[in-house]
Amino acid sequence: MSSPLMLTFNAGSSSVKIGLFQVSANGATRTGQGTIDFRHTPLSLHLVNGDTVHDIALRSAVTEDLHEVLDETLNWFAIHFPIADVVSVGHRVVHGGDTFSGPVAITNETLATIESLIPLAPLHQPQSVRLIRAVRHLRPHLVQSASFDTAFHRTQTDLVRRFALPRRFFDEGVKRYGFHGLSYRFIAESLARKFPQIANRNVIAAHLGSGASLCAMSSGASRDTSMGFSTLDGIPMATRCGALDAGVVLYLLQQQGLSAAEIEKILYEQSGLLGISGLSADSRELSASNQPEAREALDLFAFRIAGEAARLATTLGGLDCLIFTAGIGEHQPEVRAAICERLAWFGVEIDHRANADNASVISSERSRIAVLVLETDEEQIIANEALSILRSEGETV
Repeated sequence: MSSPLMLTFNAGSSSVKIGLFQVSANGATRTGQGTIDFRHTPLSLHLVNGDTVHDIALRSAVTEDLHEVLDETLNWFAIHFPIADVVSVGHRVVHGGDTFSGPVAITNETLATIESLIPLAPLHQPQSVRLIRAVRHLRPHLVQSASFDTAFHRTQTDLVRRFALPRRFFDEGVKRYGFHGLSYRFIAESLARKFPQIANRNVIAAHLGSGASLCAMSSGASRDTSMGFSTLDGIPMATRCGALDAGVVLYLLQQQGLSAAEIEKILYEQSGLLGISGLSADSRELSASNQPEAREALDLFAFRIAGEAARLATTLGGLDCLIFTAGIGEHQPEVRAAICERLAWFGVEIDHRANADNASVISSERSRIAVLVLETDEEQIIANEALSILRSEGETV
């Protein structure tokens, strides 16, 4: 008898990562994965099956409900995997507000609540809702669950989460939520397994990808984070601005005459590394460029990250470990080196050879603070949480 399988959907603002996991008594183990980037037309499915990689052109066009794209994608998965054995689908949902503090089964009620949070995450949340509805339409028998990026940060105090606004706004939900929680949960668990002597101490993890943030943790729990009410806050990102004086938005509205939609596009899609450099949102391309604007973009990136790390260390009351993760954090030594150089006053010193090799420990023997590079895996957390929901529903898997 074949083992049951599980699908995970990790929806970004313009792409979706699909994971396929085998379920056993020992948990969920990845067996395949796929990626669709909606920014590229015609669409293609990047499918990985063990050591075999397939780049498959998709005939379907992107529609509002995503039914055709998902149907074609699942058909391609069925050619390479026994997806008739899929029993559950887990989704990453960026925003859970104050309603969701952990994973939930998708019901009419939970889906309605997830939809109601779209104004808090206008780029990411609609994508997750579309995928949930598409799976419902195409595979209505499957148990679906949601894992929330905000849930990991619910351990933060109200003092940390509060803005200096009239109190009624906090009560209405205008507060710091934090994001990338699935990544930080994976890092906290990975740290406990690999470096148990550090896991219960003061740790800052830097999730540096096209979206980027930092999280301050102690005893594996979130105490503070750079992102706040929205995924715009904190450090500069590939195309997002990071922390911004609210007066700039008022100026763009009142003096420049820009609409809210125009400002939203600037802040989410035209700022960050792309906006500063005027060249690219990809830090690898900027590192390879001789243009001064490219260098300035990377310098500002490192400057803001180091500054935010220092702020988060104040929340923790000290720092014992700095962790780099996600695409940039795991694979770009020059970015890590630039950040650590700005934190040298804090006792950070790296071993440049270990850093160049992307080793898991890149701090030197003289460093007062351990500096680590750890791989993250949001889909694994989604799968783990989906399995917990499936078992709570009484399924014997």
